Amino acid sequence: MLRRTCAVALAVLLTAAPAASAHQSSPNYLSQVNAVTPATSGVSVTVLNRSDRLLLHNTSNADIVVDGYKGEPYARVKADGTVQVNTDSPAYYLNNDRFGQVTVPAGVDGKGAPQWKELSKTGRFEWHDHRMHWMSQQPPANLRGVKDKRKIFDWSVPLKVGSSAGAIKGTLFWTPRVQSGPPVAAIGILAAVIIAMCIGVVVVRRRRAPVGATAKEAW
Repeated sequence: MLRRTCAVALAVLLTAAPAASAHQSSPNYLSQVNAVTPATSGVSVTVLNRSDRLLLHNTSNADIVVDGYKGEPYARVKADGTVQVNTDSPAYYLNNDRFGQVTVPAGVDGKGAPQWKELSKTGRFEWHDHRMHWMSQQPPANLRGVKDKRKIFDWSVPLKVGSSAGAIKGTLFWTPRVQSGPPVAAIGILAAVIIAMCIGVVVVRRRRAPVGATAKEAW
């Protein structure tokens, strides 16, 4: 029984940390894609983790280029599945942090020829785009205390499908949620306490074993 209890507690402890890190976006926000223009068979965009990232998947016969914050080419998903990012785009650096709290290297302005860096051949590209989520750790002032779903703003991410200009268009919502279970941190602490107790029991049992007796499994 002791062995089983400790095993369960350890499993909880190991799974709690990844679960916490995965929820980088607050559950109080929900961003949705309304349309991708021009409508193209084989081109889809979805939101990951409520409002954390965008995922573009291209299986069409056209190259897709996503614009950065200054209108410069930021990312490209080619028709053959090649995924590339432009290291001369400020967005390449700003998108490494959810709130854009990074320093863009001097000379990176997106005005020169794109410096394409290949990421994969999967045809899929996901990124933090600051145009589709709330850019503050504090909620909108006019929505503090609001308990029902509200629209915050419509958003648009410019792109090109082949030679045709278009955009990913969507809406960000305020969706306050009530926790349905104990916080992950509390679960992790409880698991750690249980494991510490298990270790303590093992140590005490071994100390009480008769001198010269063959050590036995304390679990």
